[in-house]
Amino acid sequence: MKTELFDLTGKVALVTGASRGIGESIARLLATYGAHVIVSSRKIDGCEAVAQSIRDAGGKATALACHVGEMAQIDATFESIKNDFGKLDILVNNAAANPYFGHILDTDLAAYEKTVDVNIRGYFFMSVAAGKMMKEQGGGVILNTASVNGISPGAMQGIYSVTKAAVISMTKAFAKECGPLNIRVNALLPGLTETKFASALTSNDKILKTALMTIPLGRVAQPDEMAGTVLYLVSDASTYTTGTTITVDGGYLA
Repeated sequence: MKTELFDLTGKVALVTGASRGIGESIARLLATYGAHVIVSSRKIDGCEAVAQSIRDAGGKATALACHVGEMAQIDATFESIKNDFGKLDILVNNAAANPYFGHILDTDLAAYEKTVDVNIRGYFFMSVAAGKMMKEQGGGVILNTASVNGISPGAMQGIYSVTKAAVISMTKAFAKECGPLNIRVNALLPGLTETKFASALTSNDKILKTALMTIPLGRVAQPDEMAGTVLYLVSDASTYTTGTTITVDGGYLA
């Protein structure tokens, strides 16, 4: 396979939740392959630190704060992108919320609303805004970070799992309606990954030991192990791939 298939030179890519974890790894890899990456998360300091390190390594990156759970911030983000870049080729919806870890019957309204506002409403309207820009320019790619929990709900992660199942369905819905507009939409389904986000699982020895027994590869993934799949899905290597999910879980769902 020619390496040009993965070349992102001249592309503008927005990666949410990119100040750390899987999002940071995605942002760094896309920049390595030539994209100008807009590093986005709730707090500008973390975004700027990642963007600066990308620039220091010879890549192109800009920091832009955006809380995807806030509609006004979504609108402001795309207005800024339109003014500064005039286009958006790639959107990676990676920011997520998982404020509650416990029995599903004890889920309170605040935890429910925060999880739904970010993981469903945020992904949906980020995709709508990006899709409208992509329609005008003749195409683009949207990548959603879902989760294996969207297929097999995680214990004590009820509402989070529900929202990730919604992301999988959302991916297919956008792919069907936006395909004729030359907009491809796919999803990454990570398994257990060593991030601050997953620390409720990975920092508890008892829970971690039990979890590892369900993973054929017998270990937790590193964030960098998710980024390669995203590169494939947003590049010309996958020009006939849309409406699908790719699971990267060490064999967990098998």
